[in-house]
Amino acid sequence: MAHSKKRDAWGSKWGFILACIGSAVGMGNIWLFPARISAYGGATFLIPYLLFVVIIGSTGVIGEMAFGRAARSGPIDAFGLATRQRFGSETPGKLLGLLPVLGSLALAIGYSVVVGWIFKYLFSALIGSFSGMAGVDDYAAFFNGAAASNGLWQMVGLALTMVILALGVGRGIEKANKIMMPLFYVLFIGLAVYIFTRPGAAAAYRYIFVLDPKGLADPLVWVYALGQAFFSLSVAGNGTLIYGSYLSRDANIPSDAKAVAFFDTCAAMLAALVIIPAMAVTGRNLSEGGPGLLFIYLPNVLREIPGGAVLLALFFLAVVFAAMTSLINLFESPIATLQELFRLGRPAAVAVVGAGVSLLIAPIVSPWMDVCSIYICPLGALLAGVCFFWLCRKEYVLEQVNLARSKPLGSWFYPLAKYGFCGVTLLVLILGIVLGGIG
Repeated sequence: MAHSKKRDAWGSKWGFILACIGSAVGMGNIWLFPARISAYGGATFLIPYLLFVVIIGSTGVIGEMAFGRAARSGPIDAFGLATRQRFGSETPGKLLGLLPVLGSLALAIGYSVVVGWIFKYLFSALIGSFSGMAGVDDYAAFFNGAAASNGLWQMVGLALTMVILALGVGRGIEKANKIMMPLFYVLFIGLAVYIFTRPGAAAAYRYIFVLDPKGLADPLVWVYALGQAFFSLSVAGNGTLIYGSYLSRDANIPSDAKAVAFFDTCAAMLAALVIIPAMAVTGRNLSEGGPGLLFIYLPNVLREIPGGAVLLALFFLAVVFAAMTSLINLFESPIATLQELFRLGRPAAVAVVGAGVSLLIAPIVSPWMDVCSIYICPLGALLAGVCFFWLCRKEYVLEQVNLARSKPLGSWFYPLAKYGFCGVTLLVLILGIVLGGIG
């Protein structure tokens, strides 16, 4: 099952961790987490969110990393390994493994549209295109224009992504994340500190960190906290698994997974500490998430703060880093799969995937992404969890997750992963279908 030829690999522990953080830190942290915090009561939402981050980070993230390293390949061969252990045949697993790979490609196609919007906003902020805008209506008109026709900037984002991917895991993905992720945190910390100094920001901090215990009785608080944690940690049976496949046997996966979960949560909190206080400074309530927050309401708010033009440019530069690192991860699974199935060189596989991305998806990007997030991502994560924790032998699973550890994980790990994580993932799938999406 393992590939005999030399496989690309991470150059360092922190290169891998930063790449995984980059895959996890994305639009969900920036345009959804602050809106959820605002809608469901600050610390009242944080408590269940952090609980689910701990559960998923200590089981599902570890499982996908270890599963990829064990198979030394993407979802197709990894799922095939599991069905071979259980049923003696790789075929069922390999067929199932196609789903998360195709889901990753589908999500990447939709995400590339969003990346194009972000590049356009960054360029427009740098050249001062927003200086004459007077309110929400102006920003809405600008965004509608970008959403209707933005092929140039989508191609810019795709071209940069494909160049990084073509350079490989160590020279491309790892080096790009080593630059972009630290800069992302530096920029957001700087924005948060600046907004902290503005009059009126204190009310936002009181709201974010004050707990209303009665709010914990609201089932929707728990449902959306689960969805936020699940999608934020990027468990979908593809991206984390393929990054794990480039790990050496010397990597301490539980320790790495803990770092990824911690820094991803820090990114979400930083976004909240920038966006919610910015709204408070200008006397507005955060009542909407999604693209409208990022591309319409927040730019309108930032223009009213002293130094708004600079703030807007720095903000979208940071968002570019978050979006690019996530897009790189989404494309890596289908690229690696082409390499494995057809023995293509990396540049050739990148060219095939890059050429297959259609700009025609732009007009339907919202429903396209909804299908991916509601159905394909949770199902991919569920299949990966079932294959690793249910079909692979228990002894094999524990051996893989405990490699390079001086002290094995406690007896809590296996039942929590097998029943807790897989049960939570199934719940995410069902609730997403019933509610029209929870993440």
